[in-house]
Amino acid sequence: MSYSNEKRKHYYNQLHSLILGGHSRNVYHNNAEIFASHPINEISGLKEINKLWEALMISFPDIERRDSIFVSGINYPDDRAKKNIEGIELVASICHYQGTFENNLFGIPASKKVVYLRSCEVHQFLNEKIIKSYIIFDFLNLMKQVGLSPISPSLGTDFFWPAPATADGVKIKDRENLKSTNSFQVVMNMHKALGEYDGKNIESMKHSQYWSKNFLWYGPSGIGTSKGMKNFRNFHQIPFLRGFPDRRGASHYIRIEDDNFVVTGGWPSVEATHGGEWLGIPATNKKIKMRVMDFYRLENNVIAENWVPIDIIHILYQMGFDVFARLKEM
Repeated sequence: MSYSNEKRKHYYNQLHSLILGGHSRNVYHNNAEIFASHPINEISGLKEINKLWEALMISFPDIERRDSIFVSGINYPDDRAKKNIEGIELVASICHYQGTFENNLFGIPASKKVVYLRSCEVHQFLNEKIIKSYIIFDFLNLMKQVGLSPISPSLGTDFFWPAPATADGVKIKDRENLKSTNSFQVVMNMHKALGEYDGKNIESMKHSQYWSKNFLWYGPSGIGTSKGMKNFRNFHQIPFLRGFPDRRGASHYIRIEDDNFVVTGGWPSVEATHGGEWLGIPATNKKIKMRVMDFYRLENNVIAENWVPIDIIHILYQMGFDVFARLKEM
């Protein structure tokens, strides 16, 4: 279930207006909150929210927002959540803020060249304005665009995330004759299978049936993109399980379905102990909380594409590795 087309267009225009020089008061409520990737983390109130969007406009004076996915829906329940999320209406998007990088951003040096800042967002609207936002900016990817690599290279391919292969990710136009789908249930079944790992054999996770043969898994900078189950396991799943052998799902704040797209996410989504090497960092045995979103596109009742924003810098910070401090030394 999703918003009416009129609402979709309004919210789409509202989000695009944030980088057109208007004040955040036109888009956000006075008491709104933003939960964003490190080093932003949590901010509230119009003054701080306006500072965030102004920072982007100062760094990229000719900034444009380019959406590849823009979907909406009403939350399904999550029994693990401390607060009931069922029935909450949300908008979710993947976009790139494109512009000439003229001024430093959070210590990332300006290149004076065109860059693409990947941003994955979830917004809760109330009476036509945003009351709460979750945003994961891929600052690691931006660092690499300006020629700086403060962590080990990604095992997968680290590049610009493409739009859905079907070119139907931005759902703001009138749509007719939509058929009901079980996309959400397929994703939930896959999640359940991921939790059945016996700690020894990767084959104990019976989730292959929920993916297409040549599915694409678009990971964040630090992990990278993979194609097909073999690459997915080698570039992400096996290293992740070695690094976090006791990982467990926390809870979600978003669980929506919009036609052939499903979005889930938690803040945190995963909790674990850093018990093995991961991204070149030896085990620290520290407790880690992971901010994760998942955008799924399904085709023929299986997952064909999965975009996975993860706040990698925040995970590393909890391990004792400060990426932004390292950046100052480069």
